[in-house]
Formats: sequence, structure tokens, C-alpha cells
Amino acid sequence: MDQRLLVMHQVMLADRPRLSAYDRALASVITAGDVVADVGAGTLVLSMLALRHGAGHVYAVEADPAMAAVAERIIADNDLHDRVTLVQGDARVARLPRRADVIVSEMMGNLGPEEQMVEILDAVARHNLRPGGAVVPRRLRTELVAIEFDGEGWGTWGDVVPGYRFDAVQEFVEPHAQLHFFQREPRFLSAPVGLCDDVVGQGSTGRPRRDVRLPVHRDGCLQAIMGYFTAELADGESLSNYPSYPGCNWAVWVWPLRHTQVRAGDELHVSVVPPSGRGRARDATAWSLDCRIARAVRR
Repeated sequence: MDQRLLVMHQVMLADRPRLSAYDRALASVITAGDVVADVGAGTLVLSMLALRHGAGHVYAVEADPAMAAVAERIIADNDLHDRVTLVQGDARVARLPRRADVIVSEMMGNLGPEEQMVEILDAVARHNLRPGGAVVPRRLRTELVAIEFDGEGWGTWGDVVPGYRFDAVQEFVEPHAQLHFFQREPRFLSAPVGLCDDVVGQGSTGRPRRDVRLPVHRDGCLQAIMGYFTAELADGESLSNYPSYPGCNWAVWVWPLRHTQVRAGDELHVSVVPPSGRGRARDATAWSLDCRIARAVRR
């Protein structure tokens, strides 16, 4: 088995705020005896939270055969065969024996849409959710913002040693998406603008907009475009990877740019492009970005 996959799940299980948010959301939508579909079930932690809040039966849907084998072992170790049914295969074509009252999933990528959660849950809900049933999360929003680093990451090609220049390194670096955990909050040069904003399970596609405009509202050095998600789980319960929190397993998506001075009134024209090729969309660092600066007319 790919050990990187197990490490990824270990990191997710250690993200206590993530689990606590899902715990509270499921407590608010599950009624005793409900049938729950856990999509992308992995190590079954969401299935177990659903059982904890009174679910009568959980259908745990997992596409990865290796991960499904782990899930089957966890079911056996916890003597859950009468309460959890493992469904191994593509959730988009799954037909469950009973309609679900609640669908739950955690397939948000670092940018948000990489794992196609919105598209997948829409198919699952269409085929398997009872009328009026709940989906957790119920909304997924991705936003882009222009930033200037506070002396970290790509922003370090500056005054590292007073009196000496290092910015020539930028001439050799190819643009490429990075995943970043901020040590210091970046300076926003624009307001966040939506790249995707989907109500889950109601026919949304989850596809990003191809053209996003970011009006610059303050002078500064443009160093990157940052992308991050917010998942609305249930009433009053949301989960976001920015601002980050201690133990967060999601980095934010950062596209470094050549350091460029911008002024309030300029506008950035940004296009985010998912990668082509089977399965590559799951890799956030394979997504690309084009950025053009439209300068404000100054008198």
C-alpha cells in the first residue's frame, strides 16, 4: 500500500478542529435511526461520528481499493458489520440499498475543487438522497486574493543581507503552484473574489470560473495569488483553510508571481486552469494560473 496515503490520513485524523466541526455539523442534522452515506469514507471517522449521533446505518463509499481494504479491517475490529456497509467503487454510479437521510463527505482539496467533491456529491444525492435530506458540507466556496508576503516564502527574494540583492533568482524560477502554511499573515492587496461557489447536491458542477478580476485596493508589491476554501457544513458551522489554525491539515494554494509594484486602482485579470489528464486534477500543484495587470489611468 502507498505509505503516503496512510500518512495523509494520519494527518487528517490529527486535525482536531476539522473533526470537531464535522462532529457538531452531524449532531445538528442526524435524527436517531437515519441512514447516512459517507462518501470518500477513508478510515471511517465520519461514519463513526454519524453512528455516535444516532445513525441507524451507514453506507461507507470508498473508491480506492487499498483504502477500502483498510476500512473493511476497521469495520471488523469494531464489530460494525451490522451498522456499517462498505461500498467499494465510484460513488457517482453507486446505488445504495436504501435512500440516505444524510450524505457526508470530506473531499476538499487545498484549493477546494481538486477532488471534484461537488460533482461527486451531486451524483450521489441525485441517485441516493431522500427528498429533503441533508448534505454535509452544503456549500463549498473558493476565493482568490492578491497578496504580498510578510518576509517569508516567495517574498524572501528581497533584503536578505542588507546592501546585497538576491532578486536575480526570480529569473530562473518557473511559475508553479505551491502549498504553503503561513508563519505570518500576508498583506492583502485586493479583496478576496470567488473562483467557485457551489451549493452541494443541487446540480452544481464545481468548475472554477475561467476569468476572475481582482481590483487592487492598496499600494504594494504583488508577490502571489492565494487561493483557499471555505466549506459551510451546517447552520453556524464552517471550516476553512485560511486563516489557518493549529493542527490544520490543509495548506493554502499559492501561485508566486514576479515581484511587481501595484497601486490602488490597478486590476488583476486572473485565470485558473485545472490540469488535463486522468486523475491530475487531484494534485493542487498541477493547477496553473495566468495573471495580467491592467494599470489604472493616472493623471
